[in-house]
Amino acid sequence: MKIYISCDIEGLAGVANFDMEKDDRENFRSLYHQHVAWVIEGIQKSSKNAEVSEITISDSHSLGVHLSYEKLSKMDERISLINGFPRMDYMMSGLDESYDLVIFLGYHAGIGKKYGNMDHGYSARVAYDLKINDTYMNESTINAAYAGELGIPVGLIIGESGLKEQLFDEGMHPEVAYVSTKESLGRYAIKTYPIKQVRQEILTKTMAVMESNFSELPLYQLAMPATVTLQCASTAQADRIEMLSQITRLDGRTVTFTAETMKATMNDIVAIVGLGGTTY
Repeated sequence: MKIYISCDIEGLAGVANFDMEKDDRENFRSLYHQHVAWVIEGIQKSSKNAEVSEITISDSHSLGVHLSYEKLSKMDERISLINGFPRMDYMMSGLDESYDLVIFLGYHAGIGKKYGNMDHGYSARVAYDLKINDTYMNESTINAAYAGELGIPVGLIIGESGLKEQLFDEGMHPEVAYVSTKESLGRYAIKTYPIKQVRQEILTKTMAVMESNFSELPLYQLAMPATVTLQCASTAQADRIEMLSQITRLDGRTVTFTAETMKATMNDIVAIVGLGGTTY
């Protein structure tokens, strides 16, 4: 059995803004490793622990250079680490049909979520609105759709309250188990729950999803081919993105393209927002 954990940071307890990553890096990295350790503990305490041959961790925030291979290996010798950037499939690099379960850790609300802590979609500087087949999407649903294309369920999402509202109250993906690490009070404001509560809920729900029948967990899937509509933050970004041959310009800030698979859809989005981010 192989478990895949895609890790971001905006949905971690104790992290309120992007500046903490560089201004308080030691504490930031400590919190990051702590959250991973709680998920690993949940796997280890489950009855299926002996069946797990590999736990792949994808360091998926920004350049993906925040998690320590040494520290992770001390948590569990079955851990493999994917890090660095740029890379194909970005937050889901290395995932293939050999995996049995996906967990999202530290995930956050999508673009424009009211009070969503550090809300964005792959790029806080470029993507102002993101839709697939005319439906609003965030990183959780896009990445889950890629896992679904491979036939792998996302069994647990751990993140902030804004994302939980999107998935459940707004009906984006209400079937998945969820842990809220903090209450989002604004883009750069949070109320973090007591650490004992966060650890226990992550531990309990990780154990629960490990105990479940993975084949009965719902797959999140989208109809293909996919039509992506991306509204940029500026017309200059759209000017540059429009230079790509597969891009159609809809208006001053909006571009669109079509992809045949979720793998192509996800990689195209990441590449396009990356290109737009080079525009000044």
